[in-house]
Amino acid sequence: MAEKHCPSYYAATVNDTSRYPSLEGETSADICVIGGGFTGIATALTLAERGFQVVVLEANQVGWGASGRNGGQMIHAISGEDNLRRSQGPAAEKLIHDIKWRGNEIIRERVEKYNIQCDLKYGYMDAAVKNRHMDHLRKEYDYFSANGLEEHFRLVEARDMADYVGTDSYCGGLYNDLDGHLHPLNLCLGEARAFSSLGGRIYEDSAVIDIEHGLTPVVKTATGQVRANKVVLAGNAYHHLERKHLRGFLFPAGTYILATEPLSEEMARQVLPRDQAVCDLNELLDYYRLSADRRMLYGGRCNYSGRDPKSIKDNMLPRMLKTFPQLKDARIDYEWGGKIGIIINRTPHVGRINDNIYYSEGYSGHGVNTTHIIGEILSDATSGQMERFDIFAKAKHTRLPVPGGLGNQIIALGMLYYRIKDIF
Repeated sequence: MAEKHCPSYYAATVNDTSRYPSLEGETSADICVIGGGFTGIATALTLAERGFQVVVLEANQVGWGASGRNGGQMIHAISGEDNLRRSQGPAAEKLIHDIKWRGNEIIRERVEKYNIQCDLKYGYMDAAVKNRHMDHLRKEYDYFSANGLEEHFRLVEARDMADYVGTDSYCGGLYNDLDGHLHPLNLCLGEARAFSSLGGRIYEDSAVIDIEHGLTPVVKTATGQVRANKVVLAGNAYHHLERKHLRGFLFPAGTYILATEPLSEEMARQVLPRDQAVCDLNELLDYYRLSADRRMLYGGRCNYSGRDPKSIKDNMLPRMLKTFPQLKDARIDYEWGGKIGIIINRTPHVGRINDNIYYSEGYSGHGVNTTHIIGEILSDATSGQMERFDIFAKAKHTRLPVPGGLGNQIIALGMLYYRIKDIF
């Protein structure tokens, strides 16, 4: 039985209530995509635009997982870039340069082309909690300036932070107007609608239970099957397929968000005068932004143990009020959370099995942007264009040879180091 979207602010404000049938019987396609989140839908839409016949199978509803629950921050680049550089040098450096803004570009192009109403707004800031964070941001500013983007970036010293964020929590920041924020569930649903309009087929409530390997793999659900030339695994934190090949690389971590009641215009200007998204630079970071109707959406408290807190509000509210004590009287209307996929070295885990089953997982908190980049790279690979795909596929990864639950405990123990590092 398919699960509904979690009771989030996003689910309460969807502008597309389309539902798709479950798979019954046998069908065929050029490519079968497993997973109806950003990776799956972004890949499927790219393939459909290129003329391929594509079927998407989703165990629950489109956008059910992290794609429809996240902080809605559209931030350039990918995580784990240094790992790619170390393992592959100049080839990886060129790829990183080429794709750094590609995810943002794809989203902007699709919002415009398909008239997707997802509250897309530009403006983003990395906020420095410590002086060493500010040293890092100065290097970032120099890098972007050297690459011709100086007009889009502003290095903000502590004395000027009040013009950007209504808190004294930070010693500076780096603002840019190329990144931004959006309603992620409405984006995912809008892309699914665009895919469907191009002849793509989506089946919800269609959990995959097995993949029969061969020259033309067969993807099986409880009530049907898809015979395809190629398969894309795009389940991320929630799928359990092909464990022989994929177990031990990805670990689900919980992240949680509060949404206040709509704030007055005056209060909204106090907390975020420029209406930008913000992430602090702690290892265990907080992130926040205002929704289109001026709610504070405040997230963070990443939990690597695999256990959800008894009360999201009790965990997150003190963190929000430490940053914004002026919100002490704001009512909390929504609280929600869910799993994101974490890779130990933070580089997306990309590869293929038996030459015709492709996979990508583990965006480590950078999913909105990275999934769209990877969707394009997966689409290239299934068409035989392997150059960019191979750079990711050759990245070095650490595999923990333990069951998922124990692996999560090991990761949680390791994160204690970073928790202590954030304190000092």
